[in-house]
Amino acid sequence: MILLTGANGHLGANLARRLLKDGATMRVLLRRASDNSTVEGLAVERAYGDLRDPASLLAACRGCDAIYHCAAQLSTVAGGEQQLFANNVLGTRNLLDAAAKNGVRRVVVSGSLSATGHRWEGPTDETEPFDPFEEHLPYARTKAAVEHECLKAVAGGLDVVIAVSCAILGPNDFKPSRMGQLLLNYAHGRLRAYVPGGFEFVAAADIVEGHLLAMTHGRSGEKYIFSTQFMTVSDLLALYGEVTGRPNHALCVPAALLEPVARIGEFAHRHLKIGGRQLLTPAAIRLLRLERRADCSKARSELGYHSGSIADAVRDAYDGFVSRGLIERRQSFAVRSLESERTKA
Repeated sequence: MILLTGANGHLGANLARRLLKDGATMRVLLRRASDNSTVEGLAVERAYGDLRDPASLLAACRGCDAIYHCAAQLSTVAGGEQQLFANNVLGTRNLLDAAAKNGVRRVVVSGSLSATGHRWEGPTDETEPFDPFEEHLPYARTKAAVEHECLKAVAGGLDVVIAVSCAILGPNDFKPSRMGQLLLNYAHGRLRAYVPGGFEFVAAADIVEGHLLAMTHGRSGEKYIFSTQFMTVSDLLALYGEVTGRPNHALCVPAALLEPVARIGEFAHRHLKIGGRQLLTPAAIRLLRLERRADCSKARSELGYHSGSIADAVRDAYDGFVSRGLIERRQSFAVRSLESERTKA
């Protein structure tokens, strides 16, 4: 029996479907107050509980041989530190403690590139320490503390491996994620501006494969970074244009001009509760300007990891939104342009 946490999230939803496809018997940890419609129709056993409730975790882990811990409270804005700490750090500690008491063979915990130190010259690998004196969001600090909890559990005799994810692109994005919302905004012509820069992205299929490899081949107490490709924002929007059939009319605005606007928006969202979801946060701008690159050579050499295609991941994400009625499928912009040229000829 496999226990999966975070089945409603982007990573967990894809991992659940891959595990079922591979014939796994699976239990998913759910909160009764959450929207659990994303697991409707899946052949999974449901365990209701909360990462902050140790007793519910003891029951959820009972009879399980392996655990994939993908649940985490995500945040790219300032604030909510105590809740983030309770859910991410203490929640992970509670789950690892429950796993140890139930004799679970191995736990794979989902990590974040934000908890790995930034290397200014060259790509970052697993050896780069997290620098607590740099500017970090509370989320990144909690994910660094999560890794510490994992190592404490390993020292206590539990077999734990950390699978580090970059920004995920792909299908089964039900909430949706911030990258998924960006695709939706682009498809509906609501993207007005963006900042230059780039980031490491991972296809949903690749990070799922990385978790499976970490479970079967990873070394206890080690972490492995999984990425598919570094992409600039311009290149990513070009892919969005190809799949949606819309040209990119958004303006590329220097970060120095958009960052003050983002800070005002963050203040309004946090203190005045004004507006909807903020995608272009000060932290997002800062990360894009860093243009972090990831080195996956450890995962490739030790686990046999091979990355796929970001273009395929974007197409899968688009198809998923179309199938759910969130986007109306349009003819490819590239195809329409070609047909236009043929008509002129």
